[in-house]
Amino acid sequence: MFPGGGGMDDRKMQQMMKQMGIDMQELDAEEVIIRTANEELVFSKPDVQRMDAQGQQTYTIVGEPESRDRGEDGSGEPAIEEGEGDSGAAAIPDDDVELVATRAGVGENEAREALEATDGDLAAAIERIE
Repeated sequence: MFPGGGGMDDRKMQQMMKQMGIDMQELDAEEVIIRTANEELVFSKPDVQRMDAQGQQTYTIVGEPESRDRGEDGSGEPAIEEGEGDSGAAAIPDDDVELVATRAGVGENEAREALEATDGDLAAAIERIE
């Protein structure tokens, strides 16, 4: 691949890369997470290298990832199944219920119903009540 053939020692390779404006650095990463629409790839204790060349940074990750399902909403939290909890009430955080109730000037039950009807959208829930 490089002129001169055979194996090239690390020092010579680093000199050539420096001449070409390429800088490589080993990163002491503890964990790397790559999120896609449907899953997370979690690399625990990976070997990570960053290469800076021509103003661009390229990362190389070496390791065996663990795949985790992100659930239907893509949040990484398990999706709440129909029938779990008390009719989905657990899916709406109490802080959101209090905020909507305060802003719209209604009780918490009405605020929770509006949040459930708008899939947790705070602005839409307030607008729905008003």
